[in-house]
Amino acid sequence: MTPEHLSETGYDPTQALIEMLNVSNQGGIRTLEDIFVGQTISSLRGSVYGGQVMAQSLRAAMATVEEDRTIHSMHCYFLRAGDIHEPITFGVERMRDGRSFSTRRVHAYQFGAPILSGIFSFQTASRGLEHQDDCPKGMPDPESLPTASDLLGHLDLPQARAIAKERPFDIRYITPAIYLGPTERREPFSAVWVKTHRALPDDPGLHQAALAYVSDYVLLEPALRKHGKSWLEKGMAIASLDHAMWWHRPARADEWLLYVQASPSASGARALGEGRMFDREGKLVATTMQEGMIRLPEFRD
Repeated sequence: MTPEHLSETGYDPTQALIEMLNVSNQGGIRTLEDIFVGQTISSLRGSVYGGQVMAQSLRAAMATVEEDRTIHSMHCYFLRAGDIHEPITFGVERMRDGRSFSTRRVHAYQFGAPILSGIFSFQTASRGLEHQDDCPKGMPDPESLPTASDLLGHLDLPQARAIAKERPFDIRYITPAIYLGPTERREPFSAVWVKTHRALPDDPGLHQAALAYVSDYVLLEPALRKHGKSWLEKGMAIASLDHAMWWHRPARADEWLLYVQASPSASGARALGEGRMFDREGKLVATTMQEGMIRLPEFRD
């Protein structure tokens, strides 16, 4: 990890990610649910980042299944904004343990109300049919692309500093970044390389949860690109409504992954995003889907 990835206070975003994903079982408490508690380590925004709650929920669910069963899919709904100053309680219901599959329902709570509800499915290793979509060709190597610090580090703005210095993932844009303004080419497509700034422990479940964490960052950007919008659009309100993810093959979150996204539809102040993650060998390791609310001032009554 290079010095530019540490803040002036010595803040280490990768270590913060590891600590945040280590949800704790509160003394083995269990009623109808197994109870875990997680913290918000970094406050880059006014409310809890959705990818954080998903990843922590996944880690809580993982703690209740046998080690030979790995996550293959999750389906989550974001119900309320999370408070960054309050811990999050995770209630895990053991819905089913079959011969090959286990299913868990997780509610993430703050102030007695759920902020996320999700279903997580795990499977023992099995042999079967094999095929995948081809990895996009002709993508530049991540090492040739600018970092967030290169793009934003010169700006004396809290949000710019947070993106450049405090995010645990190095995100490098192949399609032009829309941090500061829209792109000229209006197409519902985006592509980035992602990995953590430094190595993670050799825990496959931690890497799977880290991929869930990063998957939420950019999945609605193709819809914004299509309509000439950026993250600085005045009067825009944007929020994730739901998020689904499928893990196809093993992957490490601390090695470069190509994350390509598209938006097949937008209507009713909602946009749909779909994403695919490939490793550098071209293996499809995960697929994501998300619907988000995008409200713009020109469409308000």
